[in-house]
Amino acid sequence: MGSYTGNNITTLLLDCDNTLVQSETLAFEACADLTNEILAARHVNLHFTGRQLQREFVGQSFQTMMRSLETKYNVSCNMSDTELEHYASMEDDRVISKLVQKLQPCEGANAELERLVGRYRLAVVSSSALRRVRASLDKAGQAGFFDPNDVFSAADSLPVPTSKPDPAVYLAALKAMGKTASECVAVEDSRSGVTSANRAGIVTIGYTGACEDSEEADALHAVLKKAGCKLIMSSWAEFPGLLQKIESGLV
Repeated sequence: MGSYTGNNITTLLLDCDNTLVQSETLAFEACADLTNEILAARHVNLHFTGRQLQREFVGQSFQTMMRSLETKYNVSCNMSDTELEHYASMEDDRVISKLVQKLQPCEGANAELERLVGRYRLAVVSSSALRRVRASLDKAGQAGFFDPNDVFSAADSLPVPTSKPDPAVYLAALKAMGKTASECVAVEDSRSGVTSANRAGIVTIGYTGACEDSEEADALHAVLKKAGCKLIMSSWAEFPGLLQKIESGLV
C-alpha cells in the first residue's frame, strides 16, 4: 500500500432543517403565529412574520430564539424557563402538524442519501426537538437511511438542552458514536450550525440549496463562508465532488 495523506472520512453528520428537508419556511410560519400570540398576551408591542424570524434566528431552538428576541429588542415577556418550555412544546406541536401536511425533502437529498448509505455512517445532528426531527425524516422518506440511535437533537439528546452555535450536540454525537472529529464531515445551512460543528473540530460543508432565490442564496453563501465553511454547495449533486476533495486532503 502506498502512503495515504488524505482524511479517512467514515461518518457524515447532517443537519436536518433546510439541509435534508425543506422545513424552515413552514416551521417559521407556525413559530411566528405562536410568538405573536405570546407577545400580544404579554402586551409587548412587536409583531413578526415567519420570514423575519427565519432571517434573524435561524438555527436556534424556540427557547433560545425567545431569549435572543428579548435581548435584541430590549423587551421582556416575563416568562420563567418552565413557561418557556411549555410554549416550546406547543410550538413543536404546531410545527409538526404543518410539516406532516406539507414537508418536502431538499432537492436531490434522498438520491444522495441512497448513494451514501452503507459507504458511510450517516447521522442527523439538529437543534430541533427529536420528535420534530423524526417526523420530518419520516415525512421526507429519509428515516430508513439513519440508525434511530444516530439521530441527535440539541433539545433532547443532551443532559441540558444546549442549542447550536454551542458545540455540545456535535461533541455528544461524536462521543455516542465513538468517532473522532477528524473522521467526520458535517453539512450545515446556518451560521449557528457551522459555528457549532467548527467548534467541535469538524470540517463543514455549507449548503444553500434550500434558499428561495439566488439573492438569498448569495447572502447565505457569504454568511457560511464567514462562519468558517471552506466548501459550500448549492445542490446535493455537488456533494460527492466536495467530499472527495476533503478525503484527498485538498481542504
